[in-house]
Amino acid sequence: MASVTLIPRPPNNGDGEHEIDARAVNSKAARALYKKREQIYPKLAHGRFRSLKWAAMIALLGIYYITPWIRFDRGPFRPDQAVLVDFEHRRFYFFFIELWPQEVYYITGLLILAALGIFLAAALFGRVWCGYACPQTVWTDLYIYVERWIEGDRNERMRLDKAPLSLSKAGKKIAKHAIWILIAVATGGAWVFYFADAPTLMRDLLTGHASPASYLFVGVLTFTTYSLAGTMREQVCTYMCPWPRIQAAMTDQDALSVTYRADRGEPRGAHKKNETWEGRGDCIDCSQCVAVCPQGIDIRDGDQLECINCALCIDACDEIMLKVGRPIGLIAYDTHVNVERRARKEKAPIRLVRPRTILYAVLMLGVGAFMLYQLMHRQTLSLDVIRDRNPPFVRLSTGEIRNNYAVKILNMAPHVRHVAIQIEGIPGARLQGADAQGRILADAAPDDVESLRIHVVTPAGAEGTTPLRFSVTDLQSGEHAEHGSAFMIGSTTP
Repeated sequence: MASVTLIPRPPNNGDGEHEIDARAVNSKAARALYKKREQIYPKLAHGRFRSLKWAAMIALLGIYYITPWIRFDRGPFRPDQAVLVDFEHRRFYFFFIELWPQEVYYITGLLILAALGIFLAAALFGRVWCGYACPQTVWTDLYIYVERWIEGDRNERMRLDKAPLSLSKAGKKIAKHAIWILIAVATGGAWVFYFADAPTLMRDLLTGHASPASYLFVGVLTFTTYSLAGTMREQVCTYMCPWPRIQAAMTDQDALSVTYRADRGEPRGAHKKNETWEGRGDCIDCSQCVAVCPQGIDIRDGDQLECINCALCIDACDEIMLKVGRPIGLIAYDTHVNVERRARKEKAPIRLVRPRTILYAVLMLGVGAFMLYQLMHRQTLSLDVIRDRNPPFVRLSTGEIRNNYAVKILNMAPHVRHVAIQIEGIPGARLQGADAQGRILADAAPDDVESLRIHVVTPAGAEGTTPLRFSVTDLQSGEHAEHGSAFMIGSTTP
């Protein structure tokens, strides 16, 4: 934080002519607390980690943009979009899986698995999620690719920004931002396709017949993608994202991260051809690791909040080491504790298997196995029963007591079901309108809730509430569901 110098106030001569404007001093001091953002011009790196980032970007963007257009035949009465969040009919479809609102615990399980996966990745390789799979990183990589394609690599972009405005410069800037906006629109459009039939919604969007909500979400995501990936970039990772702060609790001293091996690199300095390497380190202070960094940091300064572990500095450094005839790996995935161990001539083992990583892996396997078991034994027939409270009971002319119930049968199968409803728990109780076996037969429509009004009659008995259980059985498959309720008998005398 910038320091504020207190300036003594001159003596007041009575008319205030020598009084210092305190507001001006405070305003100047406040401005000193903020630093204008410096544009970062990352240079194109070449190597295995840059290739891995290209592969990750293509795969993830392909999944995001293409998935809504994949078709999956579920039979009649169901949409054929492979992945669909159908708010209108309250369904979530993922290929052969169909989830209903009451099965939201599957979504919770997926979120838990995702969190544990990120925790495990952080415990093994630091912020590898941030460097390769985070949406901010993926779209920023795409935007920088467009920028580099139109304006050139690092030095050319820097010269272009410093050059006075010209037709050539204006044309390049307009072309770049136009493509950025098109990418942002495609990003917002792809997102809304997950919530409606993609071909239909695409036609409605282009003809102006889509809902206002669709245009709103496309606009919001267009703005956020353009601003975050195009103009804010590293500021999102440094100031807006909470993960750099949370990560500290997920890692330990054995977690690998992109590390400058100071035990080998120091003392650093420029090196000329045919000079000896004795008495010095391998780092020639070329700053190529800084030039390729999308965060604009110097990895040689140690662990930093801004570092996303993209490993581009490793590629840049390895390329220089090969040119000067030194072994690669001056910057590598390593730990600072191992750097210190090697400096002391001690063994520096890489420990991927340790209590923390075992715990995360076991938790992931446990949650995954539980979800798989629940999915394999998932019931597609459900029953809900609500007893009428007004009136709580009816005394018939025969002396019998009747309670009324609203019964809802949930059929999650894609075909009509023939079901039988029965009761148990009260001796002598019967269903009005039941067949000879004491059942009420009904048809449950596919992918729907069948609502019935059921009357239960019992002989007159003692006042109070008696437990009663309803059951519904699929007459073809035998699938069975139950729901508990109660039967009430009260006094009719005041």
